[in-house]
Amino acid sequence: MRVLRIGLSQLNPVVGDLDGNFEKVARAIEAARERSVDLLAFPEMVIPGYPPEDLLLRPSFIAAVVQRTRDLVPLTRGITVVVGTVERDVDLYNAAAVLHDGQWMGTARKRYLPNYGVFDENRYFTPERETRVFRRGDVVFGVNVCEDIWIAGGPAEEQAIRGGAEVILNVSASPYHANKADERRRMIATRASDNLAVVGYVNLVGGQDEVVFDGASLILDERGRVLAEGAMFEEDLVVADVDLDEVFNARLHDTRLRKERQLDDEEKLDRVELPLAASASAAKAPLTPRPKHAERGDAEEVYEALVLGTRDYVRKNGFETVVLGLSGGIDSALTAAIAADALGPEQVVGVSMPSEFTSPESLRGAEDLAARLGVRLLTVPIRDLVEGYSRALSGVFAGRAPDTTEENLQARIRGNYLMALSNKFGWLTVTTGNKSETSVGYSTLYGDTAGGFALLKDVYKTQVWELSRWRNTRSAVIPEETISRAPSAELRHNQTDQDSLPPYDVLDPILRLYVEDDRSVADIVKQGHAEEVVRRIARMVDLAEYKRRQSPPGIKISPRAFGRDRRLPITNRWRG
Repeated sequence: MRVLRIGLSQLNPVVGDLDGNFEKVARAIEAARERSVDLLAFPEMVIPGYPPEDLLLRPSFIAAVVQRTRDLVPLTRGITVVVGTVERDVDLYNAAAVLHDGQWMGTARKRYLPNYGVFDENRYFTPERETRVFRRGDVVFGVNVCEDIWIAGGPAEEQAIRGGAEVILNVSASPYHANKADERRRMIATRASDNLAVVGYVNLVGGQDEVVFDGASLILDERGRVLAEGAMFEEDLVVADVDLDEVFNARLHDTRLRKERQLDDEEKLDRVELPLAASASAAKAPLTPRPKHAERGDAEEVYEALVLGTRDYVRKNGFETVVLGLSGGIDSALTAAIAADALGPEQVVGVSMPSEFTSPESLRGAEDLAARLGVRLLTVPIRDLVEGYSRALSGVFAGRAPDTTEENLQARIRGNYLMALSNKFGWLTVTTGNKSETSVGYSTLYGDTAGGFALLKDVYKTQVWELSRWRNTRSAVIPEETISRAPSAELRHNQTDQDSLPPYDVLDPILRLYVEDDRSVADIVKQGHAEEVVRRIARMVDLAEYKRRQSPPGIKISPRAFGRDRRLPITNRWRG
C-alpha cells in the first residue's frame, strides 16, 4: 500500500500580524509532525492574513510577508508543507509556497483571480498562466489556490490529466454565507470523482472585518467520499491516511483520464522533484478516528457565524467590552445575546434610555433580558435632554408641526449617550439595526446607526425572529414577550413598524429579490407581489443608499451583503 498521511491546518490569522501568523503556522507544523503527517497544507494567504487589501500596495509589506514565509523553511525538516502567501516576481502573485525537508521547492500561483462580491484580486495580483505538479517519492501532487478549484476543467483537471497528480491540494480563503459549506462539499466531491484524485481542501477560519471564514476543511477520496472534515468556525488540524493504490486502481478501471490524455496535445506539466526525507518511511501510529461533526440547522449555523464574526472583530481590533442600547425590543435582545455568547456576559453593557414614549413592557423587557444574560444594565433617561432640544429649537421650528424630525432627535440623543460611554470607558458601540431596516432606510443617521460594528446588518427581520427562537432552545435568554410583541421604534405614541413598512413577511421576500438578486420591479411583480408595494419598497431601497454608505460594517451571512458585496451609486436616477 502507498499510504500518504495528509494534514490540513485551518487557522485564524490576523491581517498584518505577520509575527503572530508565523507563530500559529510554526506551532501547527510541530503539531502535525507529532502526528507523523507527510504532507501538510495551510489556507490561502495565511501569512499576511486575508484579505490584506491595499496593504498589498506597500512594498515593505510584501517584502515582510515573503521573508516570514522563508523563515518557515528550517521548520520543515522531515515534512512537506504548503503555505499560502504572496510571491513577487516582476509582478505580484497570490501563491502557495511548497517547503520540503528544510528547502524551498517552489510555488503554485493562483490562476483564476476572483473579482466579484467581496473579492477584488485583479487590483493586486497578476494571474499565473501555467501550472505545475510536485513529486514526493512515488506520490505526485498538485497545488492550486482557492478559486482555481471552482473552475471545471481548470487547474485541478490539468494537474490530474497532464501532470498525473493523484493528490490535489487546494489552499483557500472562502468566505462564509448560509449553506456555503454544503455548496463547497458538493463541488469538491465532483472535482475528486471527475479527476479520480484525492482532494485536500483547507479553508481559512475566523472573522475579518465584514467577512467570516468558516473552516470546514475536507479530505476526500478519489470517489468523492469524505474521509475527514474540519470543524466549522474554529481552528482545527484535520488528518487522514489516503491509500494511493486505490487511486491507481480506480484509474485502471475507469479510463476517462487515459482518454483525456490521448486527446490532449499539450505537453506534460512541469514536475518539481522533492528529495524524499529519510523519516518519510518511518512507521506511523494509526490515527484515532474522529467523531463526526454534529449536523447544524440553518439557524444554528448562522448564529455561530455571527458569534465568531463578533468575537474576532472586537478582539482583533483591541476591544474587550461592547456597549449597546437595550430598548426591550427583539433586535437589541438578539444583538445582546450574540455579544454575550461571543465575549462573555461580563463584557457586555446594555443601556436603557427611556423617553416619554417608552412603554413599561419595554423597560421590563430590557431588565429581564439583562438579568437572564447576566450583562450589566445602565439606565440613562433621555426625557430632559429631549425637552432641552425642543426648547432650543422651538423658535426656529415655530409654525411647523412635529414630524419625524422630533423622532430622530430622540434617536440621535441615544446615539450620543452610547458614544459618550464608548469614549469614556473604551467600549465598542455596537448597533442593533437589521437588514430589513437598513435596506429601506428605516433608521436615523447619527442615531441608531451610530457605532463601530453592526451585528445584524445582514440579517433580515424575519431571520431575527428565527435566530431568537433558536437561541432560546439552548437557554431561554430572550423573553417570550419580547419575541411576540409587535416591533416599534417607540419614538411617538402607539407607534409600530407597520405604520411605515409592510409586514416583514411581505417586505423581506421583496428585499431578497431586489437587493440580493437584482430583480427588476416588473420581475418581482410577476412573482405575485403587489405592484404598488414593490415600487414603494424599491424606491425606499434606492433612496437609502447614502445612509448605508455611512453605516458601520457588519457581518456577512448572505450571498450578497451591503458594503463590499453590493456597490451602487448614491447619485442615481435609474428606477426599475
